[in-house]
Amino acid sequence: LHNGRHSFPTRRSSDPVHTGHLIIAEEARTRFQLDEVVFVPAAIPPHKHRADISPAEDRYAMVLLATASNPHFSVSRVEMERSGPPYTLDTVLEFRKRYGSQAALYWLTGLDAVLELLTWHEPEAIIRHCRFIAATRPGYDPAMLAERLPQPFVAAIDLLTGPGVEISSSDIRRRIQEGVSARYLTPEPVLDYIRKRRLYAG
Repeated sequence: LHNGRHSFPTRRSSDPVHTGHLIIAEEARTRFQLDEVVFVPAAIPPHKHRADISPAEDRYAMVLLATASNPHFSVSRVEMERSGPPYTLDTVLEFRKRYGSQAALYWLTGLDAVLELLTWHEPEAIIRHCRFIAATRPGYDPAMLAERLPQPFVAAIDLLTGPGVEISSSDIRRRIQEGVSARYLTPEPVLDYIRKRRLYAG
């Protein structure tokens, strides 16, 4: 793994993890020739304002179930076991320590999140240790990067245009609350887990 290429998907919008997350992660893996994609559930997801966020252990279990069939996917508890705010920089530095200075590290997230990069904790330090893979989304023009971010930040961002899967975790939660089918929006083992744990039932 010392000279490997690793990506860490964003942990902001995965309550629950859904098929769109998996498709984007696999697209990034193949497009950027990544050895591994590490999913990092947060104990307290940043920028979340919902009062009904699922317990961290449930979110972790759902990601494990969703990724189990892909040998290139793994799940880390690094942010769940850290006290304090889940700063991206701390996570990147932890993986830099694990994989060494020669590893190519990427942070995978949506273009909408990358456009807010200057509001993150110590963004200049983040781009010194990893690159970003920004998945394009409808309504967000990649040209906005040059408008919102200084050139050194733009230079650290790779765009990813993949299959347009418009699935959202909030829609899955709403469907479950309303008793509407969410089949195929998230892997079946995840749906089974949600039913057993009665998550999002209201």
